Order: sequence, then structure tokens, then C-alpha cells
Amino acid sequence: MFETFVKFSVTVGDVEIGGRVSHATADPKPALLLLHGHPESHLMWHKIADQLTEHYTVVMPDLRGYGSSGTPASDPEHHTYSKRTMARDQALLMEHFGAERGFDQFAVCAHDRGARVAHRLLADYPHLVTAAMLLDIAPTLDMYESTDRAFAEAYFHWFFLIQPRPLPESLIEANPRAYIENLMGSRYAGLTPFPREVLDQYVAALSRPGAVHAMCEDYRASSSIDLDHDRQDRSNGFLITTELRVLWGQHGVVGKQFDPLSLWRAVAPNVTGRALDAGHYLPEEAPRDVLNEILKFL
Repeated sequence: MFETFVKFSVTVGDVEIGGRVSHATADPKPALLLLHGHPESHLMWHKIADQLTEHYTVVMPDLRGYGSSGTPASDPEHHTYSKRTMARDQALLMEHFGAERGFDQFAVCAHDRGARVAHRLLADYPHLVTAAMLLDIAPTLDMYESTDRAFAEAYFHWFFLIQPRPLPESLIEANPRAYIENLMGSRYAGLTPFPREVLDQYVAALSRPGAVHAMCEDYRASSSIDLDHDRQDRSNGFLITTELRVLWGQHGVVGKQFDPLSLWRAVAPNVTGRALDAGHYLPEEAPRDVLNEILKFL
């Protein structure tokens, strides 16, 4: 696992971002940024990461608040964990590695929360991203504005984590393993796709001081300031021009509750996509399909 990578820790702005980057090679390769989802870390790419380094300079960070990355103190308006701030983290991180490895632009493949960061990265830094693949999300604004009982029950954590501090923090901090294993295990494939050693590292990361609060702030930002930014884009008629590929699980909530392709085409006209035979955690449930999609699309 991750035999072709080295660990890194890079300071960008107000936060230390940890993760792994592929070994440097004599011949430069195009850059690929992989962003993970909730409640995971960059370890979620363990089934396909080494194969990708045959073709790309691969950078796999932990989002701020997750994994080995820092958990800076938040603010009442949740700017600290807005997707705009988290996208800036990634732009600065890739600037750092670009200066080191000789690239100015990069492609992105992102899942879940990471895909929401990638959405904002495409909006705020379109000149940096050559192409993007978003896994198992519809636009955040559409998902919130279309919420019904079925969605609220399936994605209960969206509405639990945004409750005022300290309620969700106190309950999750009392048993981080129960939160992670119940949340992830309740999806289509159960816990089968996740090796015990990887689950244990997710639990260890969430058990760090400040990690649960950071996770909650990520969701509080998504239900407030992130929606403001998305509404501003739409009112200004802004469209994402980067080529997108969107994939979702045919057995997952996003595919059953929404029409991902139509929703993305409303904000980014240059979009293709399809459903995979999986639930929510595509890189772990259908790694071969995801790997082939990345290689074909990019």
C-alpha cells in the first residue's frame, strides 16, 4: 500500500496539510490531485493510488480538519472551513509541488467532501485545473434545496453535524469508532470494502483533539457560507468551463435521489458521466472501474 509514495507535511496559509505524494521521477508526468471524502482521509485511494503513479505525479492530501492535516480554530461564520478556504489550501499545495516537480496545472479526481472542495476549486481557480472527475455528489445547493424526508433519513449526518456546538462534538467524541463504523457500515456495501487497518486510522484521526469540531465545521460551512457562494455564482451567471466527468453509485443515495448529470450540466455545460455498480464509496467498492475511468478520461 502506497509503495510509490512518500509522506509530506506542507504549511499553506494558516494550516498544515499532510498526505502523500508520489516519488519524483526523471521524466516529468502530468499532475493529478486526489481529494478524499468524509469521514476518511487520503487513505481511501489505497486500492488505485500506486497504479496511478505509473502515469501521473499524484498528490493525495488530507483536507484541513481530516487525517493528518491541521484543525485550525473556526469562526462564527465558518469561513475557516468554507469550501473556498479549503480550495485555496489545495491551490497553494499544488503550487508548492508544481514548483518542485515542474508543473503549472493539474487534473483533479475527488470524492464526496473532496468533490465539493473540487467544485469550488474549479470555480475560483479555473486556470489551474485541466480536467476534473467528481465522484458521487450532486451540487451542494441542489441537494440542500431538494431535501425531502428520504434524503434527510439517508444523509442524517448532514443535519446532525450542523447542529450548534457542542452537541454533535460531544456525542461523537464519546465514541469516534461508533460514529465512523455505523455511518460507513450503513451504506450499500457495509464495511466489507474497508480494511481494518484503514478503518483504525480513520478512527485515530477523528480521535485527535479538535478533529470532530473541524469535521462539524466543514458541514456547518456547507449549509451556510458555501451556499452563499454557490448562489452568488448562479446569480452572476457563472458556469464552470473545465471538462467534467461525474460518476455515481447506482446503489447509492445520490443516484437514487437526484439526477447528477442534469444537475451538473446546469452549472458546468461540458459534462459527461455515468453510474457505476457500487454504493457511495466508489474508489473502494469499484476500484477497477474508477481507475479505468480516470485513465480513459484524463
